[in-house]
Amino acid sequence: MNDIPSVESTIEPLSDDPAENLDRFIVEAMELGCVWGLQGPEGWALSGSEAHEDVDVMPFWSQESFARAHCQDDWKDYQPVAVDLEEFLEDWLPGMHEDVLLVGINWNDELEGEELEPLDLLEEFEQEMSD
Repeated sequence: MNDIPSVESTIEPLSDDPAENLDRFIVEAMELGCVWGLQGPEGWALSGSEAHEDVDVMPFWSQESFARAHCQDDWKDYQPVAVDLEEFLEDWLPGMHEDVLLVGINWNDELEGEELEPLDLLEEFEQEMSD
């Protein structure tokens, strides 16, 4: 039997504070160089916005295990897929803005968390990178 803890077991779970999870998303994405979305037979996972009618949210997570936890129910046929951070910032966020999509950030098990305008998230990353 292997007593060495897996990397996954050492990852701190997400907080109940969406603002804290947003900060964590930015820091971990910069450390790891990627973010994680869910891709399935229909394309990328989308969810209806809690705050805006008729607007979809594309969720992303800072850790593969956080994304994998949502591969159930409606997303049972989806898999976590890494998106390179540079590509996410340069292509995905501007494209999501043009497509009128919001970005879901490090949603918890109840699919609760920040819903941001993509260019606002881009600005958050730019501020963090300039510090």
